[in-house]
Amino acid sequence: MTVEDWAEIRRLHRVEGMAIKAIARRLGISRNAVRRALARDSPPRYVRAAAGSIVDAVEPEVRELLREYPRMPATVIAERIGWDRSLTVLKDRVRVLRPFYLPPDPASRTEYDPGTRVQCDLWFPPADIPLGAGQVGRPPVLVMVSGYSRMTFALMIPSRQGPDLIAGHWALLSRMGAVPRELVWDNEAAVGSWRAGKPKLTEEFEAFRGTLGIGVHQCRPRDPLLTG
Repeated sequence: MTVEDWAEIRRLHRVEGMAIKAIARRLGISRNAVRRALARDSPPRYVRAAAGSIVDAVEPEVRELLREYPRMPATVIAERIGWDRSLTVLKDRVRVLRPFYLPPDPASRTEYDPGTRVQCDLWFPPADIPLGAGQVGRPPVLVMVSGYSRMTFALMIPSRQGPDLIAGHWALLSRMGAVPRELVWDNEAAVGSWRAGKPKLTEEFEAFRGTLGIGVHQCRPRDPLLTG
Protein backbone atom coordinates (compact mmCIF):
# COMPACT_ATOMS: atom_id res chain seq x y z
CA MET A 1 0.00 0.00 0.00
CA THR A 2 1.34 3.44 -0.93
CA VAL A 3 1.37 6.47 1.34
CA GLU A 4 -1.20 8.08 -0.96
CA ASP A 5 -3.59 5.12 -0.58
CA TRP A 6 -3.13 5.10 3.20
CA ALA A 7 -3.83 8.83 3.43
CA GLU A 8 -6.92 8.63 1.20
CA ILE A 9 -8.39 5.74 3.20
CA ARG A 10 -8.06 7.74 6.42
CA ARG A 11 -9.58 10.84 4.79
CA LEU A 12 -12.57 8.93 3.46
CA HIS A 13 -13.19 7.38 6.88
CA ARG A 14 -12.61 10.48 9.04
CA VAL A 15 -13.84 13.30 6.82
CA GLU A 16 -16.41 11.63 4.58
CA GLY A 17 -17.59 9.20 7.26
CA MET A 18 -17.47 6.25 4.87
CA ALA A 19 -17.71 2.71 6.22
CA ILE A 20 -14.92 0.20 5.72
CA LYS A 21 -16.98 -1.77 3.19
CA ALA A 22 -17.73 1.36 1.15
CA ILE A 23 -14.06 2.43 1.12
CA ALA A 24 -12.97 -1.02 0.00
CA ARG A 25 -15.51 -0.93 -2.83
CA ARG A 26 -14.51 2.57 -3.99
CA LEU A 27 -10.75 1.90 -3.98
CA GLY A 28 -10.97 -1.69 -5.19
CA ILE A 29 -9.10 -3.19 -2.24
CA SER A 30 -9.93 -5.67 0.49
CA ARG A 31 -11.67 -4.73 3.73
CA ASN A 32 -8.71 -6.05 5.70
CA ALA A 33 -6.43 -3.66 3.82
CA VAL A 34 -8.72 -0.78 4.82
CA ARG A 35 -8.71 -1.96 8.45
CA ARG A 36 -4.92 -2.13 8.48
CA ALA A 37 -4.65 1.39 7.07
CA LEU A 38 -7.05 2.77 9.68
CA ALA A 39 -5.13 1.01 12.45
CA ARG A 40 -1.82 2.59 11.44
CA ASP A 41 -0.92 5.91 13.05
CA SER A 42 2.06 6.33 10.73
CA PRO A 43 2.30 5.93 6.95
CA PRO A 44 3.76 2.85 5.25
CA ARG A 45 7.33 3.29 4.13
CA TYR A 46 8.56 2.62 0.65
CA VAL A 47 11.35 3.74 -1.65
CA ARG A 48 10.46 5.17 -5.03
CA ALA A 49 12.87 4.16 -7.75
CA ALA A 50 14.50 7.09 -9.49
CA ALA A 51 13.77 7.29 -13.20
CA GLY A 52 14.96 9.68 -15.88
CA SER A 53 13.30 10.62 -19.15
CA ILE A 54 14.49 11.10 -22.71
CA VAL A 55 12.73 14.49 -22.65
CA ASP A 56 14.95 15.88 -19.87
CA ALA A 57 17.67 16.93 -22.32
CA VAL A 58 15.33 19.09 -24.42
CA GLU A 59 13.20 20.52 -21.60
CA PRO A 60 15.08 23.88 -21.59
CA GLU A 61 14.22 24.34 -25.29
CA VAL A 62 10.59 23.39 -24.66
CA ARG A 63 10.37 25.89 -21.81
CA GLU A 64 11.85 28.63 -23.97
CA LEU A 65 9.24 28.07 -26.67
CA LEU A 66 6.39 27.97 -24.15
CA ARG A 67 7.66 31.15 -22.53
CA GLU A 68 7.24 32.98 -25.83
CA TYR A 69 4.25 31.03 -27.19
CA PRO A 70 2.36 29.42 -24.26
CA ARG A 71 -0.29 27.80 -26.49
CA MET A 72 2.04 26.35 -29.10
CA PRO A 73 0.90 22.76 -29.93
CA ALA A 74 3.22 19.95 -28.89
CA THR A 75 3.50 18.84 -32.53
CA VAL A 76 4.87 22.26 -33.52
CA ILE A 77 7.26 22.22 -30.56
CA ALA A 78 8.52 18.84 -31.75
CA GLU A 79 9.27 20.30 -35.20
CA ARG A 80 11.00 23.38 -33.74
CA ILE A 81 13.38 21.36 -31.54
CA GLY A 82 13.94 18.58 -34.08
CA TRP A 83 12.34 15.90 -31.91
CA ASP A 84 12.50 12.46 -33.55
CA ARG A 85 11.61 10.24 -30.58
CA SER A 86 8.23 9.26 -29.11
CA LEU A 87 5.75 12.12 -29.57
CA THR A 88 3.62 10.81 -26.68
CA VAL A 89 6.48 11.30 -24.20
CA LEU A 90 7.04 14.84 -25.43
CA LYS A 91 3.32 15.65 -25.28
CA ASP A 92 3.18 14.46 -21.66
CA ARG A 93 6.02 16.81 -20.69
CA VAL A 94 4.49 19.75 -22.57
CA ARG A 95 1.19 19.10 -20.76
CA VAL A 96 3.00 19.39 -17.41
CA LEU A 97 4.98 22.52 -18.35
CA ARG A 98 2.34 24.51 -20.25
CA PRO A 99 0.30 25.66 -17.19
CA PHE A 100 3.38 27.47 -15.84
CA TYR A 101 3.37 29.79 -18.87
CA LEU A 102 -0.33 30.33 -19.45
CA PRO A 103 -1.85 33.56 -18.06
CA PRO A 104 -3.94 33.03 -14.89
CA ASP A 105 -7.72 33.02 -14.98
CA PRO A 106 -8.77 36.24 -13.16
CA ALA A 107 -12.35 35.00 -12.71
CA SER A 108 -11.50 31.97 -10.57
CA ARG A 109 -13.81 31.87 -7.56
CA THR A 110 -15.14 29.37 -5.04
CA GLU A 111 -17.50 29.26 -2.07
CA TYR A 112 -16.76 27.95 1.43
CA ASP A 113 -18.77 26.20 4.13
CA PRO A 114 -17.76 26.33 7.81
CA GLY A 115 -14.87 24.02 8.63
CA THR A 116 -14.37 23.02 5.00
CA ARG A 117 -11.23 24.75 3.78
CA VAL A 118 -8.20 26.60 5.10
CA GLN A 119 -6.08 28.45 2.59
CA CYS A 120 -2.31 28.32 3.12
CA ASP A 121 0.58 30.35 1.78
CA LEU A 122 4.04 31.65 2.66
CA TRP A 123 4.80 35.34 3.24
CA PHE A 124 8.34 36.68 3.32
CA PRO A 125 9.15 39.78 5.43
CA PRO A 126 10.27 42.78 3.37
CA ALA A 127 12.97 43.64 5.94
CA ASP A 128 15.58 41.72 7.90
CA ILE A 129 14.42 40.16 11.18
CA PRO A 130 16.78 39.76 14.19
CA LEU A 131 17.35 36.02 14.65
CA GLY A 132 19.59 36.13 17.72
CA ALA A 133 23.35 35.78 18.17
CA GLY A 134 23.83 38.88 16.02
CA GLN A 135 22.23 37.28 12.98
CA VAL A 136 19.43 38.64 10.80
CA GLY A 137 17.36 37.10 8.03
CA ARG A 138 13.99 36.93 6.34
CA PRO A 139 12.55 33.51 7.23
CA PRO A 140 9.16 32.59 5.78
CA VAL A 141 5.90 33.12 7.62
CA LEU A 142 3.30 30.38 7.22
CA VAL A 143 -0.15 31.99 6.87
CA MET A 144 -3.38 30.00 7.17
CA VAL A 145 -6.77 31.63 6.55
CA SER A 146 -10.15 30.04 7.21
CA GLY A 147 -12.15 30.19 3.99
CA TYR A 148 -15.46 30.78 5.78
CA SER A 149 -14.69 32.98 8.80
CA ARG A 150 -11.56 34.64 7.35
CA MET A 151 -9.78 34.10 10.66
CA THR A 152 -6.05 34.35 10.01
CA PHE A 153 -3.26 32.48 11.77
CA ALA A 154 0.45 32.97 11.10
CA LEU A 155 3.75 31.62 12.35
CA MET A 156 7.34 32.35 11.37
CA ILE A 157 9.15 29.11 10.53
CA PRO A 158 12.88 28.42 10.02
CA SER A 159 12.62 27.50 6.33
CA ARG A 160 10.24 26.43 3.58
CA GLN A 161 11.51 22.86 3.70
CA GLY A 162 9.06 20.01 4.32
CA PRO A 163 9.79 19.30 8.02
CA ASP A 164 9.62 22.98 9.00
CA LEU A 165 6.47 23.52 6.93
CA ILE A 166 4.71 20.53 8.48
CA ALA A 167 5.75 21.57 12.00
CA GLY A 168 4.29 25.02 11.28
CA HIS A 169 1.00 23.49 10.13
CA TRP A 170 0.83 21.40 13.27
CA ALA A 171 1.42 24.42 15.50
CA LEU A 172 -1.21 26.58 13.76
CA LEU A 173 -3.82 23.83 13.60
CA SER A 174 -3.28 23.24 17.31
CA ARG A 175 -3.83 26.94 17.87
CA MET A 176 -7.05 26.78 15.83
CA GLY A 177 -8.23 23.89 17.96
CA ALA A 178 -9.69 22.02 14.96
CA VAL A 179 -8.74 20.49 11.64
CA PRO A 180 -10.50 21.49 8.39
CA ARG A 181 -11.71 19.00 5.83
CA GLU A 182 -9.18 20.34 3.33
CA LEU A 183 -6.07 22.52 3.09
CA VAL A 184 -5.62 24.66 -0.03
CA TRP A 185 -2.10 25.24 -1.30
CA ASP A 186 -0.55 26.98 -4.25
CA ASN A 187 2.41 25.28 -5.94
CA GLU A 188 4.87 25.07 -3.06
CA ALA A 189 7.61 22.52 -3.75
CA ALA A 190 7.61 21.09 -0.22
CA VAL A 191 3.85 20.44 -0.51
CA GLY A 192 3.63 18.95 -4.00
CA SER A 193 3.62 19.58 -7.73
CA TRP A 194 1.67 18.83 -10.91
CA ARG A 195 2.83 15.82 -12.94
CA ALA A 196 1.32 14.73 -16.23
CA GLY A 197 -1.56 17.13 -15.62
CA LYS A 198 -2.34 15.76 -12.14
CA PRO A 199 -1.52 17.07 -8.64
CA LYS A 200 1.00 14.98 -6.68
CA LEU A 201 1.85 15.59 -3.03
CA THR A 202 5.33 14.96 -1.66
CA GLU A 203 5.72 11.82 0.43
CA GLU A 204 6.19 13.95 3.57
CA PHE A 205 3.00 15.93 3.00
CA GLU A 206 1.06 12.83 1.96
CA ALA A 207 2.03 11.26 5.29
CA PHE A 208 1.06 14.44 7.15
CA ARG A 209 -2.39 14.70 5.61
CA GLY A 210 -2.91 10.98 6.17
CA THR A 211 -2.09 11.37 9.84
CA LEU A 212 -4.77 14.07 10.10
CA GLY A 213 -7.17 12.25 7.79
CA ILE A 214 -7.87 15.31 5.62
CA GLY A 215 -7.59 16.40 1.99
CA VAL A 216 -5.16 18.80 0.30
CA HIS A 217 -6.20 20.82 -2.77
CA GLN A 218 -3.29 21.87 -4.97
CA CYS A 219 -4.01 24.82 -7.27
CA ARG A 220 -2.89 24.50 -10.85
CA PRO A 221 0.37 26.24 -11.80
CA ARG A 222 -0.11 29.99 -12.36
CA ASP A 223 -3.73 29.86 -11.23
CA PRO A 224 -4.65 32.48 -8.62
CA LEU A 225 -5.25 31.12 -5.12
CA LEU A 226 -8.86 30.29 -4.34
CA THR A 227 -10.85 33.22 -3.02
CA GLY A 228 -14.28 33.52 -1.49
